[in-house]
Amino acid sequence: MAGPRGARPARSGPGCCWALPTALLCGYGFFCSVRPSEPFLTRYLLEPHKNLTETQVFNEIYPVWTYSYFALLVPVFLITDYVRYKPIILLQGISLIITWFLLLYAQGLRAFQLLEFFYGMVTATEVAYYAYIYSVVDVDLYRKVTSYCRSATLVGYTVGSVCGQLLVSLAGWSLFSLNVISLTSISVAFGTAWFLPMPQKSLFFHHAAAQPFSLEMKVMDCKNGQKVDALKVLKDLWQDFLQCYSSRTMLCWSVWWALSTCGYFQVINYAQGLWEMVLPSHSTEIYNGGVEAASTLLGAVAVFVVGHIKTSWAMWGEVALALFSFLIAAAVYIMDTVHNIWVCYASYVVFRIIYMLLITIATFQIATNLSVERYALVFGVNTFIALALQSLLTLIVVDASGLGLDIFTQFLIYASYFAAISLVFLGSGLYSIMRAHRRQEQVQNRSPESC
Repeated sequence: MAGPRGARPARSGPGCCWALPTALLCGYGFFCSVRPSEPFLTRYLLEPHKNLTETQVFNEIYPVWTYSYFALLVPVFLITDYVRYKPIILLQGISLIITWFLLLYAQGLRAFQLLEFFYGMVTATEVAYYAYIYSVVDVDLYRKVTSYCRSATLVGYTVGSVCGQLLVSLAGWSLFSLNVISLTSISVAFGTAWFLPMPQKSLFFHHAAAQPFSLEMKVMDCKNGQKVDALKVLKDLWQDFLQCYSSRTMLCWSVWWALSTCGYFQVINYAQGLWEMVLPSHSTEIYNGGVEAASTLLGAVAVFVVGHIKTSWAMWGEVALALFSFLIAAAVYIMDTVHNIWVCYASYVVFRIIYMLLITIATFQIATNLSVERYALVFGVNTFIALALQSLLTLIVVDASGLGLDIFTQFLIYASYFAAISLVFLGSGLYSIMRAHRRQEQVQNRSPESC
């Protein structure tokens, strides 16, 4: 896993070998995230010229994103590594352009369901954005370039949300105009992606730097080595999977990751719908963009702070997960039952801050003793489980072919879901603490005898 990275090519030059692809990727991530229309998506879809009902938007259109993301995640995860990231980044850019083009000009239920499929492709291909940089920089630079890439998307999303809010509230721009700006920004990102250098290695399929490509190599790979290599990679992935999840600590944090991410996706996916029901946007001014920007920035501050807190998460981690999961449940419950838009906004900000804080802690705990390859595997498995649970939850609760519940009942179920997570981890955490206490007592009781 670590062999070829020992050469540390990034130190042999002045730094341009990693600075250029990092700058290009950050530029791509920034412009992809500058989408000022996104906080107002539900309001836009419910405008009269789109001729869609609330039931169609919430129960027939939005669920398609969940199903498509779930269906595409595993094949995209494997194909991304095999084709070495850049083609998938370009695919993401094309999918974004198609999504926003349909958002501007599509009409009818089927067209918007197709739009949600392409947006599912966008989210499934995000793995290429975060994995690309690891294939073109030295291992010593992983932490630095990861922070750059994540910061680029964070800043882009914040800029987009703030600009959208200002243009709607102060300049009186239409949501159609905001979508034009989003499409323009996405197109700039797509153009930037073409200049990314093609990586010569990847995490799983291409461990060593590739030789210059030739037709003879391609034929040889297709006829002789490709199937064998793929089977070997899959076998190695399975062995890594078994080793990673054999640790109780790893399993605990991964279970919370999967369960909470399922609920998080549901809440953020339908939060705009809840706000629209609490205070219809056609009758008053809304501040969705400002709320999204505030929750993102405050969440980033919380993430920064928790990175500097020294706590024994091994001992108190499960109890902390239980406590904060209960606070998430309370925030979602208040959002659902107190029909005041400002209370909804405040509860949503609290919800996102707590989730971003906990998911960061979970990432630290999982990644501490893992190589980049194994972390990528664990991240993929946890996300897959989260999407499987979300698809099941969507099918039962949201989808018109299931119960097709109204938005307020949905959020009551989501609050109960997080409360159940809290109870599970509270029980598990108390059991772990009592077991550790018993072991300590046994050690102390044996000490005099040994003396």
